[in-house]
Amino acid sequence: MADIGIDKKIVRNTLMLYIRMFLMMLISLYTGRLVLDVLGIEDYGIYNVVGGFVAMFSIISGAMVGASQRFISYELGKSGEGNVHKVFCTTVSIHIILAIIILIIGETLGIWLVNNYLKFSPERYVAANWVFQFALFTFIFNIISIPYNATIIAYEKMSAFAYISILEAVLKLVIVYLLLISSFDKLILYGFLMFCIAVAIRFVYTFYCSIHFKECRYQLILDKKLVKTMLSYTGWNFLGAWGGTFRGQGVNMVLNNFFGATANAAQGVSNHVLGAITGLVSNFNMAMNPQIIKRYAAGEKESMFKLLFSGSRLSFVLLLVISTPIVVEAPFVLGIWLKDVPEYSVQFLRITIYVALFDSLSRNLVTAMQASGIVRNTNIAAFLVSSFAIPMAYLFFLWGFSPYYAAVAQLIVSLGLLWVRGIILRNTIDFPFCKFFTSVVLRMLLTTIVVFIPSYGLVLLADNISDSFLIHILNIIISLTLSLLISYYLGFTNEERHAVTSKIRAIINNKLCRK
Repeated sequence: MADIGIDKKIVRNTLMLYIRMFLMMLISLYTGRLVLDVLGIEDYGIYNVVGGFVAMFSIISGAMVGASQRFISYELGKSGEGNVHKVFCTTVSIHIILAIIILIIGETLGIWLVNNYLKFSPERYVAANWVFQFALFTFIFNIISIPYNATIIAYEKMSAFAYISILEAVLKLVIVYLLLISSFDKLILYGFLMFCIAVAIRFVYTFYCSIHFKECRYQLILDKKLVKTMLSYTGWNFLGAWGGTFRGQGVNMVLNNFFGATANAAQGVSNHVLGAITGLVSNFNMAMNPQIIKRYAAGEKESMFKLLFSGSRLSFVLLLVISTPIVVEAPFVLGIWLKDVPEYSVQFLRITIYVALFDSLSRNLVTAMQASGIVRNTNIAAFLVSSFAIPMAYLFFLWGFSPYYAAVAQLIVSLGLLWVRGIILRNTIDFPFCKFFTSVVLRMLLTTIVVFIPSYGLVLLADNISDSFLIHILNIIISLTLSLLISYYLGFTNEERHAVTSKIRAIINNKLCRK
């Protein structure tokens, strides 16, 4: 698929990650249902808001993920493996220091906020504090693993990343079994077992990288010039990441303050489903990101832009095809998945999927920004635009709107972020944003409208005929087929359709030749 900017390595790595994510999605959806059933709606809501509260500290690690992968990938694209070891060791040293800082912040400011701002039943505050502690230490171990994950991605060894992630998903399945047979407080036990998994996976990543990459044999190295460059880069990424986390968790806390843990449970259900389906698309982006950075480092800017255009359309279409049946049959899907569906879960799920669709177009623009190293203006703008979600949600609730308007606020912000990032990239690296807007954004918007109109029409028609299980299954199959066909003919360019068709034919011919 090199003629549309996507080479065979990206395709191969994407397929490997899709196999991994498909298995993880099945396990995740199954375990999510059982965890909600075992914990109950209130405890599930508590874990969602407290665990998500710890995620506010992940803004630092989120910024470092981008920095680690960017600098390692850039070094590989620029001059082979020359300084990768120095970059890796410096990155690990920085992460250890950051882990200590976050631990201090979490044990002071974090505990104070949990006990003085968040609202739970009085008898559940002890459990909430235990969950906070386990979530915080889980996060600490995840921070230290970041340079190892980034190295695997930079070297594009996605099979290892896939296998380790599958191991993590299987361990989470074991957690559910332990919850079912234990008589201990389920919420506290769940937090503790999630912490144990984080420790185990962290050591697996360390072992794999130390065996397969000589650059990952850690030594205490803190190159002053590199530290200064990485911290400057990370500092601006930190601001942009803070905006994203502030947007999500800030809205979550406002939601909790107005409607309590039950509303957080509804949002948690939608986020769980969304995490499963967007994980499939994020695999494609994960396979593509190193190529974007390496092409920019090699001075191949036009090739990078071509990859961005095609990759953005493909990632959007992948998410659209997967999510269309879920959006149109959301009540049926949630009813099959969960025993007790929290109120407003259907509305949260539908709107959150729309947010994810437009965020998928922004994701590649963020990677282009990271590749260029010009991150200040983009992250300042991202922080300012993202921050609007919180007062917007607060006003919605103050005016008496339903809880799911928290997702509406995030949808408005998502559209604003897409526009702002494109404009800034146009002004910094000559990114052809007008062409991107017409050939990608508008094309995908039109495709979405054309996909959803007949799909919703089928649901309305089916509701008038019957509410049987088979009718809902038939609707899912038809809406999936329609989204595939419409996306193929309307969402892709002629060149992309030809490339996709050629790739499918090549796979079929290879299978037939083997037989």
